[in-house]
Amino acid sequence: MLYRTARVLEHVSLADRTFRVRLECPELAAAIRPGQFVMLRLPNTTDPLLGRPFALYDTVLDASGTPVAVEVVYLVVGKMTGRLAEVTAGESLQVWGPLGKPFLDVGTPDRVTLVAGGIGQTPFLAYTRELLGTRGFGGDPARPRTKSVTLYYGVRSAALAAGVDDFRAAGAAVHLASDDGSIGTKGFVTQLLESHGKVGPLVGCGPEPMLHALAKVAAKWDVPCQVSLETPMACGVGICFSCVAKVKTPDGDDYKRVCIDGPCFDAAKLVWE
Repeated sequence: MLYRTARVLEHVSLADRTFRVRLECPELAAAIRPGQFVMLRLPNTTDPLLGRPFALYDTVLDASGTPVAVEVVYLVVGKMTGRLAEVTAGESLQVWGPLGKPFLDVGTPDRVTLVAGGIGQTPFLAYTRELLGTRGFGGDPARPRTKSVTLYYGVRSAALAAGVDDFRAAGAAVHLASDDGSIGTKGFVTQLLESHGKVGPLVGCGPEPMLHALAKVAAKWDVPCQVSLETPMACGVGICFSCVAKVKTPDGDDYKRVCIDGPCFDAAKLVWE
């Protein structure tokens, strides 16, 4: 794990209350893989005291193809993200990572289907590049893992749809759903997924009720499904046990720390409550 004070290279709005921040941190950019995350903290303050977890959105390469920066996307929901939105290019943030484990191996299927709700699309841009073999991460050379990637992305309204053009430019087919029908199909993203028929493997990220619904769809279709949990965290390194998830084991139910055992889990092995 690396701990750095990183300069903000770019900080832009993607949608309503949704921003992308680019951090200059070559060592981290070279080490991190899709599915992992970083902790960010505002420097020179104790309010808020703790860092917050943010999934890798993408890495940035220089002219020679060397990773030089990482990008994360976030939604303003509280004090930390509210203050983060005030940070401008040229200022610095404290960052540590890479944390957690990358996405689970999906093998080499013809298609991988990603399902996102809310701000849950954020881990999927780098993952799309990795799956299609257009970029390697964490020192691994680029290699295709699938022929096509489809993203099903659900939001409350059109104003909150962030990064859609990024996914299309990366080569993903994108299908949109919204609660109010202002963009894409009206309804839940899992309903849109089901209406298109059986696909798999499935990879999900978003609010827990959406992930639970996705797990039910996967079980009905009998296809592999992994989910990236958005569990609140305090330390990010497994010390505080504040981010546990209940899982099934051969010896009965147990608990795993999302920050070090996840955030990606086999949906069939989670205990949904």
